[in-house]
Amino acid sequence: MITSESEGSGRINPDNGRMFAAGRIGRAVDGALALGVVLATVGPLLLPDPKPWWIIGLGLLASVPVWWRRQAPMVVAAVVGAAMSVMVTWEKPFLPFGPLLAVYTIADVSHTWKRLAAIPLIVATVGVSLVLPGENDETFRLMGTAFVAAYALGTSARASRSRTAELAERARRREQEHIAAAAEERTRIARDMHDIVTHSVGLMVVQAEAGPVVVRSDPDRAEAVFDAIADTGRGALAELRGVLAALRSPGEGGGPSWGRAGERLGESLFQPRLANLPALVEHSGLDVVSTTVGIPRPVPESVEAAVYRIVQEALTNVRKHAGTRAVRLTLTWLESLTVEIADDGRGPGQGGGYGLAGMRERAAACGGTLRAESGQNGGFLVKAEFPLE
Repeated sequence: MITSESEGSGRINPDNGRMFAAGRIGRAVDGALALGVVLATVGPLLLPDPKPWWIIGLGLLASVPVWWRRQAPMVVAAVVGAAMSVMVTWEKPFLPFGPLLAVYTIADVSHTWKRLAAIPLIVATVGVSLVLPGENDETFRLMGTAFVAAYALGTSARASRSRTAELAERARRREQEHIAAAAEERTRIARDMHDIVTHSVGLMVVQAEAGPVVVRSDPDRAEAVFDAIADTGRGALAELRGVLAALRSPGEGGGPSWGRAGERLGESLFQPRLANLPALVEHSGLDVVSTTVGIPRPVPESVEAAVYRIVQEALTNVRKHAGTRAVRLTLTWLESLTVEIADDGRGPGQGGGYGLAGMRERAAACGGTLRAESGQNGGFLVKAEFPLE
């Protein structure tokens, strides 16, 4: 059984419907024009006194072919022009409607070289049809004006159609750009959600697991652990509120309106900025040795966010997979900003999560690169490099 695309998908493409309707309207207009030209050319030859059959035949030959003017504009123009040039020797119409419509069509639908090549032929044909019957100067001016106007109208219609097509193409590209931007924003939000949840929740789990042990052995330290859990939770809430606010329209109250000082603290500590890396390291639950080489300088916010999230995800992976607490974080400011996170643990985990892929996507989105591999002395190394202009 053969099923059409619309039947198989259950949907009808509205563009196809509009094109079909436009085609039907265009054919109706062409038919009406052709009928009008035939009536305007042959009608005066029949009324009030019928002319000889061969003159009527020339009138039909000078008008009927315009029905095919869009399929073969040059051929139609040659046929109706020759027939009209012969007919005017014996019978002069009010206006050569067939040749005028043919000239309009050449200017409207023909290629550039055909339009240019047709100009001298049109001038020669019109000149012959005026010279042979011995027309006066007024008729020369009238016919010249009529054919120039027909050609100009065809050129104008062509330009208008090209402009409409250009605007439609521009609108289509703009829509595609909006779709691509929306997809990129969804991907960014998904990466942020992944980083926030895996880092913050993972850290809270580690601290919560250590809490009962510390409560029995060191109550003072237990209080600090629980404070750290609370701070991490507040920071995660602040980050999640910021991410979710991007999904809301401006009129839906997406802006932050914290009612608690702790949430404001979490918001300031865990924003994805280079200035907040020390707070991120401090709350990571790891023994991180942080080193900066070179002179830091301002970078775009997108690079700051990418560096922060990459460090955050790398520290989360160390805590989940490395089996060690010792981490080295190095930021090198030279012609590019290089970020290295290295540990001396047991190497990469066997999970199939999205962490490394998300880090690579973040680096690539800022024009940078990222490598994740086993370290030279064991452990695991994540190295991201961002060009600086």
